[in-house]
Amino acid sequence: MTIDGEAGLTTSSVASSFDDFYASTARRTLSLAHALTGNWGDAEDLVQDAYTAAAKKWPQLSTYDDPSAWVRRLVLNRSVSRWRRLQREALAVVRLGARTDEQVDTTDPVDPEFWAAVRRLPAQQARVVALFYVDDLSVEQIARTLGCSDGTVKTHLSRARGTLACELQMEDES
Repeated sequence: MTIDGEAGLTTSSVASSFDDFYASTARRTLSLAHALTGNWGDAEDLVQDAYTAAAKKWPQLSTYDDPSAWVRRLVLNRSVSRWRRLQREALAVVRLGARTDEQVDTTDPVDPEFWAAVRRLPAQQARVVALFYVDDLSVEQIARTLGCSDGTVKTHLSRARGTLACELQMEDES
């Protein structure tokens, strides 16, 4: 029995070949995914998706000089998609000024002027502000969420605070 007309490739030899490929590359691919996501659960999901796709295309991929490059590229692409989704979600939090039930103080409603000013910030600064003040994440957690360094988060937070202080002070004076 041959697969896709490829001479010499039986179902069992294709499966064995893929199993060997997986065994020799999965650990490194998982490390890459973890570095990209900062979260073992998300990393495992990315790797599972990538190797599932690779298994389906294995008769073709097995002819590549470096099939692991294809898997790595798929992990990178899907991690970027995940990162973009997280950014959209963070921005939605900023737009809505949402808080969890535990964070809501009914005596002090969300200041609409503050959130209007946050929405005028550059996108990355607004995300950092939302994650810091609404989700109560640490600088390290924000860095992992946004896929950037702690220093970058601190810079965005500092610049956002400065801009917000100026804007809100100007609004108070008018």
